[in-house]
Amino acid sequence: MYSKADQLKAINLFYQYNRSWSAVVHDLGYPSVAGLKRWVKSYEENSKAFTNPAPKKRRSKYNSSQRQAAVDYYFKHGRKIANTVKVLGYPCREILRRWIIKDPRCDDETKARHSVSKPSTPTSIRVKAVEALYQRKDSAQKIAENYHVSRERLYTWKDDLFGRQFPAKGTVFKKPNTISNTTSNISEVGKLQQQIHELELQNDILVQVNDLLKKDLGIDYHHLTNYEKMIVINALRSKYTLKELLDLLEIAKSSYFYQLKVQGREDKYKEVRPRLKLIFKQNYSCYGYRRLKGELADEGVNISEKVVRRLMDEERIVVKVTKRQKYNSYAGELTPAVPNLLKRNFKAVRPNTKWLTDISEFIIPAGKVYLSPLIDCFDGQVVSWSIGTSPNAQLVNTMLKEGAKVLEVKEKPIVHSDRGSHYRWPEWINLMKSFGLTRSMSKKGCTPDNSACEGFFGRLKTEFFYNQSWKHISQKDFIKELDTYLNWYNTKRRKNSLGGKSPQEYRQIVLS
Repeated sequence: MYSKADQLKAINLFYQYNRSWSAVVHDLGYPSVAGLKRWVKSYEENSKAFTNPAPKKRRSKYNSSQRQAAVDYYFKHGRKIANTVKVLGYPCREILRRWIIKDPRCDDETKARHSVSKPSTPTSIRVKAVEALYQRKDSAQKIAENYHVSRERLYTWKDDLFGRQFPAKGTVFKKPNTISNTTSNISEVGKLQQQIHELELQNDILVQVNDLLKKDLGIDYHHLTNYEKMIVINALRSKYTLKELLDLLEIAKSSYFYQLKVQGREDKYKEVRPRLKLIFKQNYSCYGYRRLKGELADEGVNISEKVVRRLMDEERIVVKVTKRQKYNSYAGELTPAVPNLLKRNFKAVRPNTKWLTDISEFIIPAGKVYLSPLIDCFDGQVVSWSIGTSPNAQLVNTMLKEGAKVLEVKEKPIVHSDRGSHYRWPEWINLMKSFGLTRSMSKKGCTPDNSACEGFFGRLKTEFFYNQSWKHISQKDFIKELDTYLNWYNTKRRKNSLGGKSPQEYRQIVLS
């Protein structure tokens, strides 16, 4: 766990502190007292093990008998490394080559044949080969064979000596008088020409990125998508070779041709795209990819969530989110508060057992509008609601009376609210008693105690109110729009927590 240097440091500190175990452990933070005692004991028995630790030898994978058997087989069966490795199954060719060279039976010819490094071709011979390539009395392949190299190697010599832009074929070739000096000069010119060519290529790529893709000239073109790189390459293929374009843009040749093939295909989601936009717009522009997928599935269009997300991104379908402002109706302690019976447990096993209520404010150019809903914890359905231009007692009383109409005789839900003045006036308390309902209240200034109702207001304002222009909408028209949304919320809006069903659909399935 600890290195020899760490152990030696602790031991030296031990002697500096006049053999105090605890002082060393306290200062260093390691090891335990017992561990330090073992280190000191080992040091006193053999101090050289700490100062000059012996290097560990790497254990050979093959023993001496295996090594000897492989070398013997090589010399007895035609002296072929590949055949020896194939028959014995070990070792690799490089290891066997080292074993053979160390064997006393290995003569100079065998050592030369198995030498790893090959002497490089002299510059004078390279110049002659490139001269023959330039004059082109024979084919490039034949010239390469005459100099015992590949055709690719021959062209590499040409690029190294004279630059990539120097022609590989011509009518006049002036042989340099001084091979070393002339070759270096031509090489420098070739390098400069190559640098100019690369700079022109980079500049043309940036121009095409700006013209075709409408992106900034300072963008790093390596970060483009393969599809965008394909567009740039197509625009420049008449001026530059495909290889240098692929190398500079860092895209594989197979990826480039794949993008070409994909570009020619017909869009398989051509009919889905407009339908996706329409569904999004019809549902208050608030549906994400999960609910959009559910809508498409109901229409018989079965595509994955990943595809829906990609189509939304391509069609710029984005749900806008804005932070809401909370309306506060607290007006002091009018009547004694009742305890919090829900205690943040907003789950209900059946309808009409737990109701939540609060008031939310909407500010539009025409004035202020207030909403007072009753939310059922069972499925989030809005049991009843009232909308007005003033947050008065009539607003909440009307809501409660309408909500009581949907109750069966034996249904007596708990109605949970904050400590707003609307829920502490005598009229509200008398109505609650007359309907046989139980009151429950949040702690003062504690929003999480009624978080389920606050969440409903957040979704409502995000989907319906925020990011919308209400300039030429009167209060009366706004109330109609809000009422339409609440009906849609109950009957049409999909909830992921209900399995993609609306509250009304979910309630009908459960109660049936």
